[in-house]
Amino acid sequence: MTSERATRQIDVSCLPEDVVALIDALRPGEHLVLTRDGNPIAAVTGAGLRPEPPRTDYDDVTVVATAMKLSASARMSLSAELGSDYLVLDLHSAPATADVLLVPPVSPQLIGSLRAKFPKARVVLAEVEDAELGVSYHGPVRRLLDAGAETYLTSANVPHLARQLDHAVTQRQQLAGGGAAPLKISPADS
Repeated sequence: MTSERATRQIDVSCLPEDVVALIDALRPGEHLVLTRDGNPIAAVTGAGLRPEPPRTDYDDVTVVATAMKLSASARMSLSAELGSDYLVLDLHSAPATADVLLVPPVSPQLIGSLRAKFPKARVVLAEVEDAELGVSYHGPVRRLLDAGAETYLTSANVPHLARQLDHAVTQRQQLAGGGAAPLKISPADS
């Protein structure tokens, strides 16, 4: 039986400045050996990765603050998919002037709290599943679609619901050609 070891992480901002300086000075492949009473207990290996200094000018990009826990690789993947006009940051490192706040299904109270922290941001709710990047944010809509619902409509009033429903039904008939149409979530402004 093979046991897999989880990678543990420590944010260097939690460490004393002199220790951080030693770690920052490591070259790729170079080791910093940690000892207790003169005996080695662990080693830190330089990866050659240097964090970029924090940005202060965001005028040329759309800043997306993610309020979902994403690994650096998942955040980088999202940023790459969006393109160079976007900058995707963790909510804790994003400026209060962020343009978009990407949030998993959460309570209205938490949305209100996040709106207070990012008053100008458009709040976008997202349910996403990406096993390759270790991202899993299922919510009620995804569960309903997985259970067999075909479309999710959000409507401000009955006339709007009627237009959305007609569009969903007629589009499904055109796309399906007798088979099942792909599942989708229709925005409120359709």
